[in-house]
Amino acid sequence: MMLPFFPPDLFDDEVEELLDTVRRVATAPAQRFILGERTAAFERALREHTGAADVVACSSGTSALVLVLRAMDVGPGDEVVVPAFGCAPLAASVIAVGATPVFADVHPWTMTVEPYEVEQAISGRTAALMPAHMFSVMADMPALRQLAARHDVRLVEDSAVAQGAVLDGLPAGRWGEAGVYSFVQVKAFGTVGEGGVVVTDDAELGRLARMLRNHGQPPGRRFEHHLVGYNSRFDEILADVQLRRLPGLAARLERRAAIADYYTERFAPLVERGVQPPPPGREGRCHYVYALLVEQRDELRVHLAERGIGTHVYYPATLPAQQAFAPYAKAGRHWPHAELACARNLAIPVYPHLTDAQVEAVADAVCSFPGGPR
Repeated sequence: MMLPFFPPDLFDDEVEELLDTVRRVATAPAQRFILGERTAAFERALREHTGAADVVACSSGTSALVLVLRAMDVGPGDEVVVPAFGCAPLAASVIAVGATPVFADVHPWTMTVEPYEVEQAISGRTAALMPAHMFSVMADMPALRQLAARHDVRLVEDSAVAQGAVLDGLPAGRWGEAGVYSFVQVKAFGTVGEGGVVVTDDAELGRLARMLRNHGQPPGRRFEHHLVGYNSRFDEILADVQLRRLPGLAARLERRAAIADYYTERFAPLVERGVQPPPPGREGRCHYVYALLVEQRDELRVHLAERGIGTHVYYPATLPAQQAFAPYAKAGRHWPHAELACARNLAIPVYPHLTDAQVEAVADAVCSFPGGPR
């Protein structure tokens, strides 16, 4: 059995629909390929889906973070607190607007940023907190929202991987003044290219983000530049694809959750052998990744590879340890839980079109790992 971690056939059963989408866009009377009627329809559909007052579609999740920070006037002289464990755009988007990322450690099990550590990182220069949801777990948004209010700083929610997740009845992306989603192919709501959105209830923030994504031009007023913006526009073909795929998102998330539940039940006895399943789900879940924490991570990875099962290590180094971001790491600061997450996390396949037999085979292979003493 060869079971890749990133399946090459994610859209195999949608090829004809994808070709129809290209034909519809290409043969439409206006032949408009960016920021057209389909983009507007997709934004309306996501407003209804999320309950947000405004949705601004743009070229990627990374662009969405930059647009939000710019719209909040975060820039030189400002600091933004971000997790020490996570993907590069967390720090890169802050640097892109001229601000300074400040890294906070994460919870040892959820791998999401720890509110206590965030508060320790806040200074008089802090302009915003930017937590990120991780794999299948939302960050502690109630505590982080309280922190932001207490210190009078902005709250940006990097929910790029978490569309469909819910905490205390409120969807991911709706806890901060703005949230973002990403549609890169392997995400739970992935598409055939790149794409992202800003979701917000703040009308002014949405207005500014909408201008910034299109070279600072107000909608419908071409060559009139009110801001120095970006080419961060959304593609009409992607908008059509996502409009078609949105109604099936809930079913795909349910399948991911069912696979995750099966894994978690099977792996419960492995905790004594140093294999820790992720925390149990709450309410709506978005199992973009099912990541184990394994004391003998590299050995388990080899064990699974020998059985034809692909795995993935998310972030082999913390953000402050990366060459690009090391200059922003404050001397004397340590992020031990983030470092442990880098050393121990191992993700196994959880995509929705895995068959039951494949899921069982993955679980059997993990369970056959001899492990070692704790």
